[in-house]
Amino acid sequence: MNIFISGISGTGMGPLALFAHDAGHQVFGSDLHEGPITKELKAKNLTFAIGPQTGDYLAEINQNNPIDWYVHTSAITESHPEYQRAKALGLKISKRDELIETLVEKHHLKMVAVAGTHGKTTTTSMLIWLSQKLGLKASYMVGSTLNFAPSAKYNQDDQFLLYEADEYDRNFLAFHPWLSLITFVSYDHSDIFATAAEYQEAFLKFESQSEHLIFGPHANLHHAELLADKHPDVVLMSAKELMLPGEARRLDATLAIKAVQRILESLGREVNHEKIIQAINQFPGVGRRFERLADGLYSDYAHHPEEIRATINVALEEAKRTQKKGVAILYQPHQNIRQHEFFDEYRDIFHGIKKLYWLPTYLSREDPKLKILTPSDFINSLDNPEIGTVVELDDTLFAKLRQDLADNYLVILMSAGDADPWLRQKFL
Repeated sequence: MNIFISGISGTGMGPLALFAHDAGHQVFGSDLHEGPITKELKAKNLTFAIGPQTGDYLAEINQNNPIDWYVHTSAITESHPEYQRAKALGLKISKRDELIETLVEKHHLKMVAVAGTHGKTTTTSMLIWLSQKLGLKASYMVGSTLNFAPSAKYNQDDQFLLYEADEYDRNFLAFHPWLSLITFVSYDHSDIFATAAEYQEAFLKFESQSEHLIFGPHANLHHAELLADKHPDVVLMSAKELMLPGEARRLDATLAIKAVQRILESLGREVNHEKIIQAINQFPGVGRRFERLADGLYSDYAHHPEEIRATINVALEEAKRTQKKGVAILYQPHQNIRQHEFFDEYRDIFHGIKKLYWLPTYLSREDPKLKILTPSDFINSLDNPEIGTVVELDDTLFAKLRQDLADNYLVILMSAGDADPWLRQKFL
């Protein structure tokens, strides 16, 4: 099958491209800018173009390699030039979920899906790590770069697919997993789900489509106890004592451990609990999830209040362990529309932090009628506004952060926008 993937170098589409390529399909693609998966795509010698997505490149590829399937991100709407060209060429068009489900069926894989508002990437990555350490035959796709493996892999002898199932745009409802892990559910993506009830309903539907279920400790958010009455395979997990920094990461680990145990049991293999614990305690982490860039300098994808709380918890533990002077946060909010929803939740989440540098919000898919909230708006609303400083991505900020590192602070960026590449360019 010849597949053309729009947005091919991002963390959503890039792993799919790698997986499909490994599975023997011809994969082509385009992207407006180089994304995090670009290096991996080049390493596999995939054919793709970076630059304006006018549709001309798609037409050129189609002329020599007739495309069977055009796959696009949620950012590519029906009015987009490339989408319009795909339509004019008479190509099959869909988002990634339909293609993934087709590949799962075609290659006879049992899907182990990880879903939830937070913790999906880390839990999926832990599953991948454990499967490799324990010799499980499992292909996978994860929405991040990994420092111990590619972001996706397929082997024809594998029985399972470990997959990070995204709720955005209801993508995960295309799947009927053999096993689903639900990490945590807290209302998000108001541009897709009008109400919290609607968001929760999507998770309940996803859960009903899963053969087996494992829930994190916050299962009461979606009434797992009631679901358990109807579903004999529901398992409610609790935290275990693990040698990993941060409570959130330890909770993610319990889900990954239970999933691996379930997989081993299904294969009739011995469950060596001591070996599993030893392996998870060696987990090296994930790109953009408390990722260490240099001594005392970290980057994290956190941009939702619950994620921020969890990341601060990890940072404070690490600062104490490494005898740092304190924690300094560089924060870049993501989407103005979401900041109006989160505004009151920021009030008390930065307790214990010594310094907070607040960047302007990274704008994407915005409502033009909404007032743009400023860094000062947020800082003045905090319980501890004295820690806050309004900043821009400039040399003044670079000097502040460099001095903080010299003064033995643990410095961490939290951003889903353009602050991460800026930080890497300045310090690496």
